[in-house]
Amino acid sequence: MKHPMSTDKNTPWHPATRYPDTSIETLDPRFARYRVFNAAVERLATGQRWAEGPVWFGDGRYLLWSDIPNNRLQRWDEATGTVSSFRAPSNHSNGNTRDRQGRLVSCEHGGRRVTRTEYDGRITVLADGFQGKRLNSPNDVVVKSDDTVWFTDPSFGIGGHYEGNPATPELPTNVYRCDPRTGQLSVVIDSIVQPNGLCFSPDERCLYVVESGAEPRRIHAFDVDAGGQVSNGRIFYTATDGGQPDGFRCDVDGNLWAGWGGGDADPGQDGVRIFAPDGVPIGRIALPERCANVCFGGLHRNRLFMAASQSVYALYVHTQGAPGG
Repeated sequence: MKHPMSTDKNTPWHPATRYPDTSIETLDPRFARYRVFNAAVERLATGQRWAEGPVWFGDGRYLLWSDIPNNRLQRWDEATGTVSSFRAPSNHSNGNTRDRQGRLVSCEHGGRRVTRTEYDGRITVLADGFQGKRLNSPNDVVVKSDDTVWFTDPSFGIGGHYEGNPATPELPTNVYRCDPRTGQLSVVIDSIVQPNGLCFSPDERCLYVVESGAEPRRIHAFDVDAGGQVSNGRIFYTATDGGQPDGFRCDVDGNLWAGWGGGDADPGQDGVRIFAPDGVPIGRIALPERCANVCFGGLHRNRLFMAASQSVYALYVHTQGAPGG
């Protein structure tokens, strides 16, 4: 079923010409407070092959994201609006974030590893194998306030030449925790088939993980204690309408802002879906392309950046991104 606010993929995208922007939809009254009346969806860049992993660098006023098939990291400068290449080749980088010291942390399909870019540009490998076996293709990553690096490791990036290099998986599709100070890598979740996007709640007591290998797709929630132990896995949301959640981030109120796609059957779902902490969808942002991942940025961390297929979009919202995303 086509959503009434969707845009056909063959129709050129145009910015909203009046306020409020009709592509922003309230599904639950709780979402109304997060809408900025005179803010509209903006397209910052296009011409990508598959945009993923946006991450904001406030100290430089720029956004980075991965263009996986083109094997490059792209950069958009807030001051000038220009788009340039940040790193090419990028080892088919996918998810990106910053650690608590401000360094870029990236998942790489090509190297089947998670890396950190040092202040001088050197690349440090944080994880590329477990118990003598190579990782599959690290997908998305977050850094906790204790500096530990958490990432998902599905096999999407070794399925062919388009987003990496074909290879046979050597490990299950786990979620890992890496302590850069000790080099210790541990499995924190081994029960999810093809884990994808992940993020922490603002208090870091809950970890959300997308299960892309399930049909229908599901978002899981897990309790996390102060020592990094994970327990009480449960279903946060099941996409019974055929929706396809991907990457996401939390705002300071604990709402989950999730990149979303409708698949071939329902492209009208493409965009971003917003969930309250109780798992109820409260809002959505309709885009003409399926959205793979999001992050918050801008001067006040109140601008939502959306990496959506061939383009990158942005929207000012009346909340702020939680730290660590």
